Amino acid sequence: MKSILLIGAVLGMANACNKATPPTTGTAANGTGYQITGQLTNAPAGAKVYLAELGDTQFISRDTAAVDDKGQFKFTGTVPEAGLYQVKVNDQNQVLVALANGSSLSLSGDAQKLSDTYTVQGSKDSEVLQQLSRTMLQSKTQMGQLEQRYNVNAQAGRSDSMQRIEKQFYALQARGTESIKKLVRENPASVVSGFVVANLINPDEQFAFADSMTTVFKTSQPESRYTKALVAKLEPMRSTAVGVQAPEINLAAPDGKPVALSSLRGKYVLIDFWASWCGPCRRENPNVVKAYNKYKGKGFEIYGVSFDQDREKWLKAIQADGLIWKHVSDLKGWESAAGQTYSIKSIPASILLDPQGRIIGKNLRGEALEAKLASVLK
Repeated sequence: MKSILLIGAVLGMANACNKATPPTTGTAANGTGYQITGQLTNAPAGAKVYLAELGDTQFISRDTAAVDDKGQFKFTGTVPEAGLYQVKVNDQNQVLVALANGSSLSLSGDAQKLSDTYTVQGSKDSEVLQQLSRTMLQSKTQMGQLEQRYNVNAQAGRSDSMQRIEKQFYALQARGTESIKKLVRENPASVVSGFVVANLINPDEQFAFADSMTTVFKTSQPESRYTKALVAKLEPMRSTAVGVQAPEINLAAPDGKPVALSSLRGKYVLIDFWASWCGPCRRENPNVVKAYNKYKGKGFEIYGVSFDQDREKWLKAIQADGLIWKHVSDLKGWESAAGQTYSIKSIPASILLDPQGRIIGKNLRGEALEAKLASVLK
């Protein structure tokens, strides 16, 4: 089972990735900068509170304040553009806020249970971010409980119970994604919405949504770093988005003869990107074998594309895992021509095509793959 990216994971970057940078001074009172006034309970006088900017891959330290004997602290400064920032007491007690020049935020909470107790006022963007954070942390808690139950049943070998829990997990995940999308649609001008679509939505699975929101953001926040990041991310994905005609692949089979992807037209085809050296791929193979055996006589075929470089290891893995479908490879590893065409950054990866060669699904694994096949191969 695989979780969606959570706010908690973003906050977790701070544990390993803080880089000190001098703060930029300024005030919100005259409209040239921002101001954050804080009120904390259970924070001793002199305790430090840290402000950090959420960069592309890490938090960048911007300022430090001290709590006074009334539990109060203050940050003032200027920002180059609207963005997300972390207010942190320690690694276990940290929250995200949205800052822009002219912002005047009021933040309060229990310093020892900050993420569960904080409230923020004075900024619509920060209030949207708080709503998002709480929604996602609730999902994270529920998913964690399901994962625990799944692991217990896995250890006991109760496969039926595991399948039921997996269904609940994916249903919960789908509800969480829809909640996030609803929040974005309701707040199209918010910098938080740009951040969410750029970082928390999987464009492989939600390309149409991400693309439509990017069009909105180009009007509502054209200069935002998140809008620019989305444009750069989505552009190379257009040729392999759900709904488009799949690009051709024509590589050599194990016997050395080329096999074109288009030669399988008329069937539902799963393009399966994998490699003999890829542990997660090999662990996923039994699920793919199960789906193939169930649907191969109903108009379903698999076109395996290997990222191997060693021909003998590739062939040995095919035999060992019982992969009795079509296989091709140019034995160029990550430089595979097919991998480049489909912008594959990690494996296992898969793309499902309809009989006309159009993409109808991406990265469907385990029960998700079987459910999709069941729906199209009635």
